[in-house]
Amino acid sequence: MHYVDGFIVAVPKGNIEAYKDMARTAGEVWKEYGALSYVECIGDDVPYGELTSFPRAVQAKDDEVVVFSWITYPSREERDQINAKVMADPRLASDKWTMPFDGKRMIYGGFKSFLEL
Repeated sequence: MHYVDGFIVAVPKGNIEAYKDMARTAGEVWKEYGALSYVECIGDDVPYGELTSFPRAVQAKDDEVVVFSWITYPSREERDQINAKVMADPRLASDKWTMPFDGKRMIYGGFKSFLEL
């Protein structure tokens, strides 16, 4: 079963193209180091819930869109090795990018797959 890293961020609508550029580069780097897949999705039907929701989780503002992303790996061990290489890669160095979203509101985590159909 694969290991999955999942992410949710709120991206200002005016920064979507910058986010897409950053995501393309990041995805290429992750795949180069061994990630099985790298997926980025822009919210299309993500209502603001009364108690919980994707927009609430990232404190999305009216001028922001929710982005849901995930990366798959062969295993947790390989994920840890791949991420170490990715974080050291100069193509993703912080001095090369202006963050197109507020990283303090990003939600992320690693997950063990238990079912794949």
